[in-house]
Parts: sequence; C-alpha cells; structure tokens
Amino acid sequence: MPNSNAKLHSKHGGGREASRRELVSRSLQSAQHCLENQDFGTAYAHYLLVLNLAPELKTTVKETFQFTLFKWAEELDSLARIQDLFNCYEQALELYPNDEVICNSMGEHLFRMGFRDEAAGYFHKAVKLNPDFADAKENFYRVANWLVERWHFIMLNDAQRNLTYLRAIENAVRSGSKSVLDIGTGTGILSMFAKKAGASFVYACELSKTMYELARDVVAANNMEREIKLLHLLSRDIEIPKHIPERVSLVVTETVDAGLFGEGIVESLIHAWEHLLLQPK
Repeated sequence: MPNSNAKLHSKHGGGREASRRELVSRSLQSAQHCLENQDFGTAYAHYLLVLNLAPELKTTVKETFQFTLFKWAEELDSLARIQDLFNCYEQALELYPNDEVICNSMGEHLFRMGFRDEAAGYFHKAVKLNPDFADAKENFYRVANWLVERWHFIMLNDAQRNLTYLRAIENAVRSGSKSVLDIGTGTGILSMFAKKAGASFVYACELSKTMYELARDVVAANNMEREIKLLHLLSRDIEIPKHIPERVSLVVTETVDAGLFGEGIVESLIHAWEHLLLQPK
C-alpha cells in the first residue's frame, strides 16, 4: 500500500504541475491577444496571474510586463482612477522590488500629481539601483530643485556661518555634552560637526523625505553612517526608547525657513526640552 500511495501522490503532483503549465500558457496567449487589441487592463491582469503562478518567468516577460503596466497606468491616470493606478504599481513593485524603470515611472506619476517629496523617494531609489539611469537622475535633480530651497545651498557655502556653528558645537561637546540631537538636519552638516567634535552619540531627524535621503548620502560619503543615526521623523514624534535610547545632553538646530515654522518650531523645541533633553540638576 505505501508504494500505491506514493504513486498516487506522484500522479496527482504531476497533474497539478501540468495544469499550472497549461494555465500559464493560456494566460500568456490571452495577454498577448489583449495587447494586440490594446486592452491593457486585461493584459495586465493576465500577466499578474502568470507571474504569481510562474515566478521563474519574471526575467522572460519583464519588458512586456513593464510596457503593459505603463500603458494601463496611462489609461487609469486619464480616467482619474488614482488609487487603482497606485495599486498597480504596488503590485508591480512586489514582483520587481529592485526594478529602477518601474520606480522611476512611479515617481513620474507622483510628481505630476503634486506628491513631490514621495516622487523624490522613488527617483532616488531608481538612481541607487542604477547610477547610470539618465532619466531617473534628471527626474531626481528636477524634483530636488522644487524641494530644496536655494538659500540652503547659500548657507552651506557660508564659511563664516559654518565655522561659528562648528566652534559652538565643539565648545558644548568639550563641556560635557556627549549625546546630541540635530533637529531638521538637512544635509547632516551639524550632526557631522558634533561627531567630529567628539560626541559619543549623535541622532538626527529630518521630516522631508528628499532631505533625509540626501543626508544619508552625505553622511555615508563621509564614512559616518554607523556613527550618526538618521530618523525620518518629525522631532515631536521621537520617542524614548523607541527611536533613541535615552535623553540627549545637547540639541542643535537651524530651523529658520517658513516651511519649518509651519512644522511648529516653537512646539518642536519645547517638546525637545521636555522629553528629549537631559534636565539640569
């Protein structure tokens, strides 16, 4: 009887595999037929089925799947079916999480809809995946121009300003402030000043996704990614010990633009004083 059972299971297993191959084959044929008739929505559904049933075909159908996704997304966009459009891209990125072309296309839709910070995140990911992807680099620089104010670059090139901040931070660290929180870190320059001054622990928070990603790149380029903990958070949302292990002894910030006042700079500093900063004895 054991041998009979083994043969029965083998027969059923072979039958299921044959059925799977048949369904995949028919779905591929149907998808191609839909593409020929410009029925992109149905073609997209067929490709989703194929890729879920036969993930081994991901490389084979990748370009055709991308084409179908983009055409269907154009239709959804024209019909103002925005949530359906985003759902399609989420499904596509589950199947191809490291596809720079899909990331870039998602960013383009977000940018056109006014979600510039979110778009920057997808463009940045696309560039990270493929540094030679010209379209993604152009898109990232374009959205960065919208999000990063010109005065920010002027301040970064203000040698006197930078030197003043550096000296002030050095004095505070030498006086015993060994743990530092940088609120609204921007490019991370004040955090790096604190680390170079000798602070044992440096934490930095940044609300803007674009600036957060930029700070990560700058910190990594200076070989400090393991020494400065970057948080993509509003300062008022930082919790101990969830985000940082304990209260810090120094808070640094240069939140001076109108956008950050809109974040509530006074409330942010009060929160930092009451919840994140060590109290004097």
